[in-house]
Amino acid sequence: MSDPALADVLREKIISDPEVILEDRDLMRALIAANERAMGANIVDLRGIAMQRLEERLDRLEDTHRSVIAAAYENLAGTTQIHRAVLKLLDPTDFEAFLNVLHSDVAEILRLDSIRLVLETMQTQHDPVLRSLGEVLRVAEPGFIDAYMTAGRGGQLRPVVLRQTLPEAAAVYGEAAEWIRSEALMRLDFGPGRLPGLLVMGAQDPQQFKPSQGTDLLGFFAGAFERAMRRWLA
Repeated sequence: MSDPALADVLREKIISDPEVILEDRDLMRALIAANERAMGANIVDLRGIAMQRLEERLDRLEDTHRSVIAAAYENLAGTTQIHRAVLKLLDPTDFEAFLNVLHSDVAEILRLDSIRLVLETMQTQHDPVLRSLGEVLRVAEPGFIDAYMTAGRGGQLRPVVLRQTLPEAAAVYGEAAEWIRSEALMRLDFGPGRLPGLLVMGAQDPQQFKPSQGTDLLGFFAGAFERAMRRWLA
């Protein structure tokens, strides 16, 4: 350094506050590299190697930390959405309004491209009253829900299934099945003596619902929806 006065000031600053250097990773890396060059190529500086490994561990920890924070924010946002959707389900005073809220407000809050409620029935012909309730409501023969959720393979039935849509999706979405690419299926238990129901959330994005995602929030929403439905079925 050409200016002795500036060199003295910098030296005093470093002595009085050495953390300025210790906390600057680029500066520490440059000092270690200079020290290794001064020692020559035949000497191995274990401190430099140790610091490099610690830096690599710190980088991994920072990446993990950012991932955990991002997941926490995402979970908080998802929880808020579910709570808002549940509150909307409590507003309607009749079943038709309940279905309209499901199709409009709830679908918008949860950012869904489609939402369907499937009810199994013993009737062989569709009730005209049910048809008048709109496309959000679908009726099916007994056994349809379990077969749809397991893709006809049987086996253990999970209460919530996340997956990409199957060719059989037209039975649920109708014409919309052409552009729905992923779905969340929630089996509904309406109580003893009643056939089950199925709440289906559909999205154009094939990655919106994936088997690797958690289902706790959707399970909570399905439980709240079951209780609201029992009020109308009663």
